[in-house]
Amino acid sequence: MNFLDGEILYIDKPLGWTSFDAVKRLRGALTRRLKVKKIKVGHAGTLDPLATGVMIICTGRATKRIDELQAGVKEYVATLALGATTPSFDLETEVNATYSTEHITRELVEETLKRFLGRIEQIPPDYSACKIDGVRAYDLARNGLAVELKPKVLVIDELELLSFSPESITVRVVCSKGTYIRALARDIGEALGSGAHLTALRRTRVGDVRIEGCLSVDQAAELIRTVEIEMPKDN
Repeated sequence: MNFLDGEILYIDKPLGWTSFDAVKRLRGALTRRLKVKKIKVGHAGTLDPLATGVMIICTGRATKRIDELQAGVKEYVATLALGATTPSFDLETEVNATYSTEHITRELVEETLKRFLGRIEQIPPDYSACKIDGVRAYDLARNGLAVELKPKVLVIDELELLSFSPESITVRVVCSKGTYIRALARDIGEALGSGAHLTALRRTRVGDVRIEGCLSVDQAAELIRTVEIEMPKDN
């Protein structure tokens, strides 16, 4: 493999790791193996620390393909707790309101999910990396400051109910780049006449890359340590 000329690695990001944590681990493995001080390493598509799954890591000149790679359709499996909301729409923050779920049936959920198919508008979460006057929204939100984000147009291609109880549902989502599954959980909860927040999220596909073909971070680091290395090609 020729990591300086450019390689693409597909990894399964662990729970609790930031996307940068994964990049940093593999960059360290590369600098040690190649005996260089610096090498370009980037990822195509951020995953929150509380999410796991497909992450595409690019090295060297392959980092020029990041925009192309992260534009691919994404697939997620998400678990939503019903009847409660949090400010971050996931488990990063504590529950701030509770609602009745007695009226929620499988049929109501299935009918409600249909309303989110196709081209929709979505307001990103306050706890997101979106910028407001150059400042990340999550920095404002964590400091108790007001956050006003504009709706973004996105596409939900598939939204399948995988499991149901009045307190929790699991869905499979196929969507366009830029979709916040946490915000989708918020909106589904509101549409059900209750509340909801994300309790688990796994990205199972990015474009043609599926989770079954991904390495763990440890496996990727071991590959870097042991694989035959090619020298960069002259331009």
